[in-house]
Amino acid sequence: MLIDDLEYILLSEQDIQKRVTEIAAEIDRDYTGKDLVLVCILKGGIIFLSDLTRQITIPHAFDMVGAESYGASTTSSGHVIITKDVQMPLVGRDILLIEDIYDTGSTLKVVRELLQVHTPRSVEVCALLWKEKKDRTHQVPVKYVGFKIPDVFVVGYGLDFNEKYRNLRSIGVLKKEIYI
Repeated sequence: MLIDDLEYILLSEQDIQKRVTEIAAEIDRDYTGKDLVLVCILKGGIIFLSDLTRQITIPHAFDMVGAESYGASTTSSGHVIITKDVQMPLVGRDILLIEDIYDTGSTLKVVRELLQVHTPRSVEVCALLWKEKKDRTHQVPVKYVGFKIPDVFVVGYGLDFNEKYRNLRSIGVLKKEIYI
């Protein structure tokens, strides 16, 4: 079973769902009366987006952006490839970029720049995880943070290693012997 590949569970399903509900309430408060569009960074953020959009009670839309920086590695290459742009018009709208994990900041930087080309009214970031790093490549402002975590390699709840483990309901630290 996939869960047996984890060194330990960092965040339980209950912890995650509780925090998603809290973030949704903050978004409801901050974006009431605005033209909110959630833009999810694929693939890792899709589970977070799915739960978050169902907890947000104000009118909003969502779209997807594809970006890659990890490949089959456990660390970001620093080189971000955009694989999909948004499809809906964003001009004058309030964008909330949904990210699974703020790690090096490379992906967030590139995707924020891409979204600015669409001339939205605003672009903010909502990251489920904020990895505590000494040397972050790019500092990007994050308005909503689900959890601050140590600088470890995590999988589950959309986060993967080599396209596996996304379906785990919790987030855990992958055993090193799996990826070394």
